[in-house]
Amino acid sequence: MSRTLILFFHPMPSRSRANAALLAAARSLPGVEVLDMGALYPDGAIDTEAEVGRLLAADRVVLQFPVQWYSTPPLLKAWQDTVLTRMFYVRPDEGARLRGLPVTLAATAGNVAQAYGPGGANLYSLEELLRPLEATAHRCRLAWSRPFLLYQANKLGAEALVTAGEAYAAHLRRWIAATADTIPDREPALRVLAGT
Repeated sequence: MSRTLILFFHPMPSRSRANAALLAAARSLPGVEVLDMGALYPDGAIDTEAEVGRLLAADRVVLQFPVQWYSTPPLLKAWQDTVLTRMFYVRPDEGARLRGLPVTLAATAGNVAQAYGPGGANLYSLEELLRPLEATAHRCRLAWSRPFLLYQANKLGAEALVTAGEAYAAHLRRWIAATADTIPDREPALRVLAGT
């Protein structure tokens, strides 16, 4: 069975009913593993070896987080700086083993969708604000997929949260099926690294 890894970055996960609903729905899917990165690294000291190993073992990766001031939470940025810098600059042979790895985002935002755009309070669409992550995926030669976006995350009632969870699970199922044949073949890279 293929392995889908969801790396969840939230500075206060106990206060996010929306992310709790999304994660509960994701955990119900076969082959999906969810890691609460804040719980793993409460002091922000990231275990680079463990994170490299997780990425190399995954068949696809989801970065899930709340959008904060048009960006990602600090721990996600620290994870990028630590893990991706090592894999794609310090030890590019490791990064080469991830070439073609499917990656996507699941992002929550507190405002309404209409606030994200030329006429809205935030000027840009949420997709545009997340472009640095898409650019990072491109630079690392990962296979980027359209993200799952949830608006008004802190204002949704119980019924809307159930609907959001169902929509997220459906999004993940479609994405997993669509990427089933694009999982990177890491064997050639392993042979090259081994000198064979």
